[in-house]
Amino acid sequence: MELSDLLTFSAVARNGGITRAAEELKTVQSNVTQRVKALEAEMGVALFERHSRGMTLTGAGRRLLPYAQRMAALSREAMLAARDDGEPKGPLAIGSMETTAAVRLPPLLAAFHHRFPAVQLTLRTATTADLMASILDGALDGAFVAGPIEHADLISTVAFREELVLVTARRFTTLAALRAGTPESGPTALVFRTGCTYRQRLEQLFSDFGWPSATRFELGTLDGMIGCVAAGVGVTLLPRAVVERSELRKDVSTHSLDTSWSNVDTLFIQRHSAHQYSALDGFTSCLNGTDRVIAA
Repeated sequence: MELSDLLTFSAVARNGGITRAAEELKTVQSNVTQRVKALEAEMGVALFERHSRGMTLTGAGRRLLPYAQRMAALSREAMLAARDDGEPKGPLAIGSMETTAAVRLPPLLAAFHHRFPAVQLTLRTATTADLMASILDGALDGAFVAGPIEHADLISTVAFREELVLVTARRFTTLAALRAGTPESGPTALVFRTGCTYRQRLEQLFSDFGWPSATRFELGTLDGMIGCVAAGVGVTLLPRAVVERSELRKDVSTHSLDTSWSNVDTLFIQRHSAHQYSALDGFTSCLNGTDRVIAA
């Protein structure tokens, strides 16, 4: 069994398909397909179910995945530990929700790069669910995700504290106006893809408002999200700090919510058993050295 095949298998499982896995692994789709087929042939069982929306794990695939994740993580840790002489340098892979990357991370990344210029930092944005999976299989060293997180293999610290607001077109000056001016099924919910904590919270909020069947419209960028809100396509749920720093902030309305809906902590997570090598220690020292818990 080749480690490279297991790494490819984990990437396909994490991304739900060949195309995204190939992009993450920086290879061609045919190579990913070949490695998955080779692993299935060696195992003697199908690891994925293929369908029009992508690929999902079979029972055998789900049983294999945690072993593949541990082997991938251990392989990367072994390489980094061998190279670690106590001086922060070399690769460091950090993940983040796009909202956090856009608003909260630039000062932190600038401070880190100034202190540790020999570290080759890469930043990947994804949903909370995808980032957790990437931490568990060793593809990322740390990640900023929406809390709360409860997982035996993860440790977390509060990095930032956000206030979520409902964002609507400018003409809806109050929530009452929104509810009066939309169909009975509710407005279109503008969301990131499945696995986004803010999406889950917006869907719960819509259900509480009596709009469980509202249409979902998936977008991939913050600029696209706020631009569509301003154009009247639908509404979304975002940190207030994100909206306030947008160039389109004057074209939308923000609506405060009860604290049970609005308060959310952004956590920095790491694998509990991961080797604490110097580059990651340097990053956490910069994080801990700032005013970590920042009210939005």
